[in-house]
Amino acid sequence: MTRIACIGEAMIELSITQADAQVGVAGDTLNTAIYAKRLAPDLEVDYITCLGDDPMSQRIFDFISDHGIGTSAIGTIPAASPGLYAITTSEAGERSFTYWRSESAARKLFADCDFRVLTKYDALYLSGISVAILPHPVRLALLDWLAANPVKLIYDSNYRPKLWDSVEHARLVTSLLWQRADIALPSIDDEMTLFGETADQVIDRFANPTVVGALKRGEKGPLSIGQTVRQSYAPVANVVDTTAAGDSFNGGYLAALLSGRSQERALVAGHQMASVVVQYRGAIIPE
Repeated sequence: MTRIACIGEAMIELSITQADAQVGVAGDTLNTAIYAKRLAPDLEVDYITCLGDDPMSQRIFDFISDHGIGTSAIGTIPAASPGLYAITTSEAGERSFTYWRSESAARKLFADCDFRVLTKYDALYLSGISVAILPHPVRLALLDWLAANPVKLIYDSNYRPKLWDSVEHARLVTSLLWQRADIALPSIDDEMTLFGETADQVIDRFANPTVVGALKRGEKGPLSIGQTVRQSYAPVANVVDTTAAGDSFNGGYLAALLSGRSQERALVAGHQMASVVVQYRGAIIPE
């Protein structure tokens, strides 16, 4: 498996400190794409989104290309612009976000429900954000397409309530994508929030031998999905910014797993990648 499409929204990122603000580019599935490519350069990773025709869209396009991510499937929406978000962090490294994305070009992705571009890939990586920004009829059409095509699906629910038109739609779409996923990368807090379950219930729900993946638990380290793995993970002493902790875990995990490494090594690779990223500000750390 070498051709992967990561699908979603790339945005302008403002990382705010007391003194200034750093301007960058990020987005949950883009973050994962970049970290996976860094750790596994032989993987062919493309990004699928829509951008506008303004200078900020060109900045995002160049950023994606400069990181070795394929851009041939990025669409352009005339007179549109990308989303923007600002990150502020507490002294403990916990982050909060302010978004300006309701009219972003990425919301026009697959507007005509034409998914033929996806047939070029061995695997697709989607998140809850990827589908939350789409109109509900487009989400349902994408689910129908996935049900009819054998491509490998990698999914992270990455639940952001404000992006969904209703919690009922979020539960429906997420449940169907979990049923379809071949590689599952949930976070325990998101699953508990979305489905109202206890931690034990979440763990039991993902006890499925037909799926491989990781249940992310922050500093506690992941629990293996699909295979029995018993190993411990070292906590991080110097947490600066938890932005992209889950995204970078996904990148490290997928880079290892899709390169033929064992589940044990993939889990460690994901945790190690996230442990490094949380010691820097912003979603994409220096190479």
